[in-house]
Amino acid sequence: MGRGRQKAKQTKVARELKYFSPDTDYDALRRELANGGSHSPGRETSADEDGRDDLDDEYADWSADGRR
Repeated sequence: MGRGRQKAKQTKVARELKYFSPDTDYDALRRELANGGSHSPGRETSADEDGRDDLDDEYADWSADGRR
């Protein structure tokens, strides 16, 4: 795909995102705010599941070596 077609496609997508206004579900918003809205029910993951603790520990080890 040429650069002109690619830019046109990106512009079209950006316009759709900018001007798209879905109907607001006020009942769902009210329920979420009443719950405290700390997290969405479908996104309950712990740090161990996604491996973040391992990455953080590895980075901490690397950064500690750099300070010496």
